[in-house]
Amino acid sequence: MAQQTIGPSPTSIPQGGRPSGHPGGHPHGRGGHPGGHPGGHPGAAPTRRHLDFDKAPFIAIWETTQACDLACKHCRAMAQPLRHPGELSTAEAKAMMDRLREFGPIVFVFSGGDCFKRPDIVELVEYGAKLGMRMGITPATTSLATKELLQQLKDVGLTRLAVSLDGSNAAIHDEFRQVQGSFDHGLRILREAQEVGLSTQVNTVIRKANIDDMDAMTELMTTLGVVFWEVFFLVPMGRAKADDVASAEEFEQVFHQLYDLSKVAPFDIKATAAPQYSRVVMQRKRAEVRAGADEDVDEVMTRGMHYSQSDGIGRARNVNDGDGFIFISHTGDIYPSGFLPVNAGNIRETDIIDIYRNAPVFRELRDRTLLEGKCGVCGFRDACGGSRARAYAMTGNYLAEEPFCAYEPGRPRV
Repeated sequence: MAQQTIGPSPTSIPQGGRPSGHPGGHPHGRGGHPGGHPGGHPGAAPTRRHLDFDKAPFIAIWETTQACDLACKHCRAMAQPLRHPGELSTAEAKAMMDRLREFGPIVFVFSGGDCFKRPDIVELVEYGAKLGMRMGITPATTSLATKELLQQLKDVGLTRLAVSLDGSNAAIHDEFRQVQGSFDHGLRILREAQEVGLSTQVNTVIRKANIDDMDAMTELMTTLGVVFWEVFFLVPMGRAKADDVASAEEFEQVFHQLYDLSKVAPFDIKATAAPQYSRVVMQRKRAEVRAGADEDVDEVMTRGMHYSQSDGIGRARNVNDGDGFIFISHTGDIYPSGFLPVNAGNIRETDIIDIYRNAPVFRELRDRTLLEGKCGVCGFRDACGGSRARAYAMTGNYLAEEPFCAYEPGRPRV
């Protein structure tokens, strides 16, 4: 099962760049995100002016376990049927959440593998909710996700549930997840989650094999009653291969489809592992403004926040690997994201707050003046930054240019 996220998305961005006062994002001496940590009362989404990703992430994802009954072709976690003996214990997980809460009421997501393989999942969701974090969960689409369990999670404070649908029909989805019936379970879980009063979203992995299914997938999405569609653009790591990734031109095609959909969809849309979408949105919006549209470019990405804000999750601008984002593995290893496997420490040995703020990989990822190749000279660098995970997967260098971007800003610096 791939890393899945709930909520964060680029939103309002001044023309061509990061929020004012953030030329590079380095914690010391080269700018910084304005404002403070995600603030507001517990359960409330932070306002844009209160996000400082040098100090705190917007979202933390915990890979609760690698155990899963699916065998997804792209699985970042290399999931397997049985739980690992070195998984974080219930007590260790609670201690981790205690420390993460020091960042503020961040979004905290239980992922996997399949988080429903952990018998303590309800207890842990309740614990995090009582701490005041905004709680999300991304279970596998299997029979473990019963309506009774969904009701228990709702009762203890779960905010949103995300379900993976990777095709518009069972043939496409089940072939990708490699378990027959997974698609039908996904539709069932969405329906039952909504019946018990949970807010829902769908996660979809875009890859070479399902590009031609996008129109049908879009049509399906409008019928599901979700508040958020998170569209993942495949990163070739884990079980995924470079040949599975759609081309830069196909990425671009999907970006334009998503932008067109965003104008009419009854849900918010986010492109994950594809910050280039921010650039496409800005280009499209500027063209519309030049054509006489009565709208402000600075409100490019905020129009849809009505939906994702409705359950308190909200979203934030400019989230990228290690920049507003932190990932903890099932054994406690700390990464900039689940798609960028550069280990910065382990919660059993090091402080997660110190790692996020001061580990070299996190600091470098937040300093976009360090980006190389065309990303380093791109006028959209601060609004986009390219997928650092995909750059690492293809080159071994997380500061290299995004290898699946069709935009050509000019000659890179020598």
